[in-house]
Amino acid sequence: MRRLSEQDHAKVSSAIAAAEAKSDGEIIAIAADQSDAYHDVGLHYAVLVLFLVLAFFAAWPDQLETWWTRLMGWSAEPSPRELLTLLLGIALLKFLVVLFILKWRPLRLLLTPGATKTRRVRRRAVMLFKTGAERRTIGRTGILIYLSMAERRAEIVGDEAITAVTTPETWGEAMAALLVEVKAGRPGDGIVAAVALIGEVLATHFPKSGEDTNEIPDKLIEL
Repeated sequence: MRRLSEQDHAKVSSAIAAAEAKSDGEIIAIAADQSDAYHDVGLHYAVLVLFLVLAFFAAWPDQLETWWTRLMGWSAEPSPRELLTLLLGIALLKFLVVLFILKWRPLRLLLTPGATKTRRVRRRAVMLFKTGAERRTIGRTGILIYLSMAERRAEIVGDEAITAVTTPETWGEAMAALLVEVKAGRPGDGIVAAVALIGEVLATHFPKSGEDTNEIPDKLIEL
């Protein structure tokens, strides 16, 4: 995916300023390279392979003696201890190989279930909103657009006053506009499109008043 350029940053800043000029809302845009490392996913796959190895030899125990013969040659008949030691070695080897292979981030991300990615992206978005934007505006009208580049997923999180008059479905059009551009390799244009649509919703519910001030900088934050 194409990275965000200085031009993208400038376009997003301009879009935020234009949207906020029509309402008392404050829009925060954050783009992250990835929302989670998913190391636990690699571990889960490695444990799964380990259990599959154990299940295989439990179903076909004669195969363990076959493996012993291949590795040790025509030696004396192996004892139960030797067979169990071999089983432990094979299972451990498979576990470590899978764990090592899944250290490669692109493969680990590819094998991560979509539902897991969605949950992790949502969790990161909420965390960033709580730490950086929640209740930072007088009218509780802050809203976060969060884009996680590697997962190609986005979240929109609003402050108290916004969630009181909207539902998650309110942002469907903005999310669709954002993700269409992201999948086409134009994340900057996607954020700009989402900002414009979110600005229209904010202008409807929180029209510009004379007392409003710009409480959060109009810029794109990259993590």
